[in-house]
Amino acid sequence: MVRVTPPRRLDIAVAFPELVPLARQTVRLHPRPGEPTVRDSSVGGPLLWPAGEPWPVCADAHPEEGEGDPPVSMADVRLRRELYEKGWAGPHPDAREEAAVDATYAGHPWTGKPNALLPVAQLYARDVPLLPCPEGADLLQVLWCPLNHEPGWMPAARVVWRSSSQVDALLTDPPLPADVTNYGEYVPEPCVLHPEVVTEYPALLELEAGLADRIEDWCEREFTGTDPRYQYAEEFRAYYQYELSVAPGWKVGGWGPWSFRDPAVVRCTACESVMSPLLTIASGALDGSGWDPVDDRDSRHDIGINIGRSYHMQLYYCPLSFEHPHRELMQ
Repeated sequence: MVRVTPPRRLDIAVAFPELVPLARQTVRLHPRPGEPTVRDSSVGGPLLWPAGEPWPVCADAHPEEGEGDPPVSMADVRLRRELYEKGWAGPHPDAREEAAVDATYAGHPWTGKPNALLPVAQLYARDVPLLPCPEGADLLQVLWCPLNHEPGWMPAARVVWRSSSQVDALLTDPPLPADVTNYGEYVPEPCVLHPEVVTEYPALLELEAGLADRIEDWCEREFTGTDPRYQYAEEFRAYYQYELSVAPGWKVGGWGPWSFRDPAVVRCTACESVMSPLLTIASGALDGSGWDPVDDRDSRHDIGINIGRSYHMQLYYCPLSFEHPHRELMQ
């Protein structure tokens, strides 16, 4: 099934021509549970990884070590989700069901060893228009350590670009991380993608104050009482933010979903250049807004990821050199 974003109620740039030069295209990925292969673009799927290339690991310190909830295994997370899917953690579980679910949270002692990274996303340029790639590369792979890292209290990501045509013998049984956060919130479910290019505009916080105020006033006048998902005039003042500006969910490029964090210029730590958005990793596939594809609005698509308090993790890259370190922000 092809996922298509419903058209916006109006082109906000017609009402506010000042937005025209600020329009950006982004590629919404629309991840949905499936069975991707190494030859597919995916979230949480297997990677096209050369057999002779070492699988990346994380040797960093993790702030939970020695305190808080113990880590669990990938098997614990998978079993727990299977039990929840079966309803074993429903409103009236029996003693056996409770014990089975509780056992998946018991965890194990910290291994103290380098933690194998976990595949997060694999994007082929043939599937994802506008995908930034170095010359000669056509594949972006993102992995991370499924534990919290300071200072951002997020998983630590690794970004790999490669040429798919140069991968011969494949690594067919990559190692799994030994330690995973107790709740398993950084373990993505395998998903196939339905990439779609859409146009978006900056979040309110990125606009000049005068323009932002005029847009909020206009939205309150134009939309109050027109959408049952919004109840109060103050909510309709934010209609641009939620319905007409930044596309939510997993996406490549576009504008940042600034929310609790004030917008800031993201600069490369190697050369001080202004960095560009690469990949936005969302805590869910749907957010209940008018951006959700119509065919999905009554569906549940649990990707298995939760960043902070259901926030986003955004990766930035340096447009002057793909060899410069990427940066990560929670927003």
